[in-house]
Amino acid sequence: MLMLSRALISIVLAASTGFAQAQVQGKKTGDPTPATKLPEEKPSDSAAASRNALVQFNDALEDLAAKVSPAVVQILVTSYGAVHEESRTQTALIVRQQAVGSGVIVDASGYIMTNAHVVEGAQRIRVALPIPGDPGRSVPVGKRHILEARLIGVHKETDLALLKIDESDLPTLPLMPQRPRVGQLVFAIGSPEGLQNSVTMGVVSAVARQADPEKALSYIQTDAPINPGNSGGPLVDMNGAVVGINTFILSEGGGSEGLGFAIPARIVDFVYHSLRKYGHVHRVEIGAVAQEITPTLADGLRLKQRWGVIVADVKPDGPAAAAGLRVQDIVLTADDRRVETLPQLSSALYLHRLDQVLKLEILRGDEKKILYVPAIEKRDPMDQMFDAADPTKSLVPRLGILALDLTGDLRNQISSLRIPSGVVVLGRAADLVTPDTGLQTGDVIHALNTVPITSMEELRAAVVGLKTGDPVVLQVERADGLSYLSFEME
Repeated sequence: MLMLSRALISIVLAASTGFAQAQVQGKKTGDPTPATKLPEEKPSDSAAASRNALVQFNDALEDLAAKVSPAVVQILVTSYGAVHEESRTQTALIVRQQAVGSGVIVDASGYIMTNAHVVEGAQRIRVALPIPGDPGRSVPVGKRHILEARLIGVHKETDLALLKIDESDLPTLPLMPQRPRVGQLVFAIGSPEGLQNSVTMGVVSAVARQADPEKALSYIQTDAPINPGNSGGPLVDMNGAVVGINTFILSEGGGSEGLGFAIPARIVDFVYHSLRKYGHVHRVEIGAVAQEITPTLADGLRLKQRWGVIVADVKPDGPAAAAGLRVQDIVLTADDRRVETLPQLSSALYLHRLDQVLKLEILRGDEKKILYVPAIEKRDPMDQMFDAADPTKSLVPRLGILALDLTGDLRNQISSLRIPSGVVVLGRAADLVTPDTGLQTGDVIHALNTVPITSMEELRAAVVGLKTGDPVVLQVERADGLSYLSFEME
């Protein structure tokens, strides 16, 4: 059993007593009046004040735990995976696997945010709601309120996913828009090692911690103990607002070593609203390319500074060009956020709203300028197809997917195909009870069992003839080539 050490916190209050001296003229001129002394504080008074402060602090923590715990859920995931055995090098042993993660209710109608890796490959997702009135109580799985959950959307780039359960009037936690501060007291709530609704305490160790230099996403670092099972649970402040979603730890032994990382709440909020509205995340672009400044680049171009981000290209007909942005402009801030690295600029663009102009402060030679650049939506072909699709025509209910015929226009937008005909999958219908087909956005269906599929009409006809329990084998094409997906019809 993994034993967690509990940090002991002592608060010492130093009380200072001021002494006032007053000299008042007596009846006779020059007669001094003795200074008035305030009573000295007894040692017992200071000790009592310290005890009272500790009691108040403890009461505040208990109130906070009772306030936030009802909105934190345990996520139970069932999937299939390979058992790694040293003696088996050629054949993989596939077994049914159980995994436990955490999530936070962000809407009273049953929307829950968690990590994408918590639900990755899930065949079944269930949510265990806390028992009201006793957030720290350990309750057997069979006696907890467990509901089936639907996966609304996944955004692997930020490692976030949105779930939906059929429940209403649920407790929620607000997402804190302000940037957390280093040293700020925070609490991690989740199900470490399957222990539901565990609360740990720590501080914000660092903000804007970039784990991968190639990715724009930055994290909040905390020393609040986080262990496997905490993933997807909230990191909250003293007011009970969500500062971030706990996502990973750095550990050599597998346990908490005080290096936990959470996705900032402002990113969680952005992804949540995008997944709920569109099923995927829309991003913006301005029609320009930037790169980081190196000392060699600065020397060669005779730049005024040897660090930062420089504009390398501006598309002639894009919004950046129309706003006056030029090649070799150095970006100082974006939306009033300081820009010193390329990921910081990417992060500012990532969080920028499509209906607002992007404010850029740039350095051009010796002169600083403010530019306002209209933002346009950065979308891949699959997003465009999904939004343009008519659900009444593209829905295949028994498979729970939206799909389109692979026409000439679509064929040009998809990378080279081995088989030039078929049906392209646009997305999954979250509100339907369907078999787990394994289909993903962008898959091209070429055959169902032994029947070639070249159109939506042929796919619907092949599905109609299937009965509950019939085996189904789909031949699909993905970026990595052809493969089979097999399941039983429900």
